[in-house]
Amino acid sequence: MSALESAALPRPRTGFRATGRTLLLLILVLLAVLLALGLGSVNILPAETLRAVWHGLSGQPLMGSEVIVWQLRFPRVALGLLVGASLALCGGAYQGVFRNPLADPYLMGVASGAGLGATLAVVAGWNTALVPLASLAGALLSVSLSLSLARVGRSLPPVRLILSGVVVGSIMTAVSTYLLLLTEDRVRQVFSFTLGNLAFGGWPQVLVVLPYALVGGVCLLLLARALNMLQLGDLTARSLGLPVERLRLLIIVAASLVTAAAVSYAGIIGFVGLVTPHLVRRLWGPDYRVLLPVSALAGGGMLVLSDLLARTLTRPTELPVGVVTTLLGGPFFLYLLRQSRDE
Repeated sequence: MSALESAALPRPRTGFRATGRTLLLLILVLLAVLLALGLGSVNILPAETLRAVWHGLSGQPLMGSEVIVWQLRFPRVALGLLVGASLALCGGAYQGVFRNPLADPYLMGVASGAGLGATLAVVAGWNTALVPLASLAGALLSVSLSLSLARVGRSLPPVRLILSGVVVGSIMTAVSTYLLLLTEDRVRQVFSFTLGNLAFGGWPQVLVVLPYALVGGVCLLLLARALNMLQLGDLTARSLGLPVERLRLLIIVAASLVTAAAVSYAGIIGFVGLVTPHLVRRLWGPDYRVLLPVSALAGGGMLVLSDLLARTLTRPTELPVGVVTTLLGGPFFLYLLRQSRDE
């Protein structure tokens, strides 16, 4: 690493305070997971919950409340951790690659494409199991169109990427709305998807999302140092030997793939990928080598806690988890914006 690069790149906040914050965050996430496993229509004591998890992991026979914990709640919590971590990680990566704090995982039209895919599957009367696959295909199609429209020769200008994502997303939303108007009897099913829902999360869904989250997440984490260099500006990054256009394309593709997989099985969940990196940046600093993994941990915990509130606040009915994340994340994001303006 050159002297110029070393001087310009952000340095991680180390020491007792940063380590203490990370340990506290980890404890809070584990506590959220324990509460989510134990609370519900049937409340289960922490000791019984931990025993059920141990018996499930070790393959021992499950009895009584252990079946509820391992077969019903644990896969839902695991999916919430995966989806929340994926959205927060991708949100942080998008904010870095576009150098825009308002960027989120849905910037390239992933949400609108996923919504259109799900709408088409529902309107066509496909089997419920095929709706996530149609959603994934729609999300990937939306990203592909956005990249194609934004490309200028071999370059991908950030402004054109943002504009193309907005345009493609608007078109797909318009088509989805038109299809819903034609089939009003299926509106409820589509709205359930667009508002986000972890209620149908089982071990098969977790095993489908896991490879996307692992491969894409590892790819983004390995590019954290390059994201730091990208914050210096395209010209400076190129002078340091960074292939800016290839890096931008790789990050967008990896983040979009992870987001599309998460959205296809959990629906469109807002603000997790926007608010979480903001909060982490304020507490842990702007170094993406720290910001990305901590954002993933915080995002997973945030979504697990939001889902717990979604299924307990209005028992016996459930709120869509996307409604809860919006109600929690929206005001908090406005608070962060106000704080940034006053500083």
